[in-house]
Amino acid sequence: MNTRKLTLTALFIAVNVVLSSVIVIPIGPIKAAPVQHFINVLSVVLVGPWYGLAQAFLSSIIRVLFGTGTPFAFPGSMIGVLLASLFYYVNRHLFVAAIGEVIGTGIIGSLFCIPIAWILHLDHFLIKPLMAAFITSSLIGASISYILLLVLKRRGLLAYLKLDKNKRRLK
Repeated sequence: MNTRKLTLTALFIAVNVVLSSVIVIPIGPIKAAPVQHFINVLSVVLVGPWYGLAQAFLSSIIRVLFGTGTPFAFPGSMIGVLLASLFYYVNRHLFVAAIGEVIGTGIIGSLFCIPIAWILHLDHFLIKPLMAAFITSSLIGASISYILLLVLKRRGLLAYLKLDKNKRRLK
């Protein structure tokens, strides 16, 4: 196991849980958290798809246990990470990672919330407001992460953060 990736993943989980309890957009039974999407894109780019998926899953569990999240956090965040990972690792562009997060969470993840709503007996559950909330939340978080990653890339820090310890070169 890679200690650097585990440490960054733990840090991402902590930041996600703390900031998602502060920055929340309540919409009916949904608690939209743009920080989740911000952290998801950072995880995909900096630690990879499997650590990003673990981060999304553990963050969702902790947020639900603390009452700052709902069961709707699981499909949205995890599908968002998977699609962002797929887009990023095929194209290697930061922008497509952010787009993958928005499509994965906003569209596909919101559709996967329908069975969860049926299990929770939410009879008046409407998919259009849910999809709008998920798209808005993921667009905000993914945009902020894209801007941060661009700044890191322009300063040369993104390549430094992504490389393993034994691959770093001194300049």
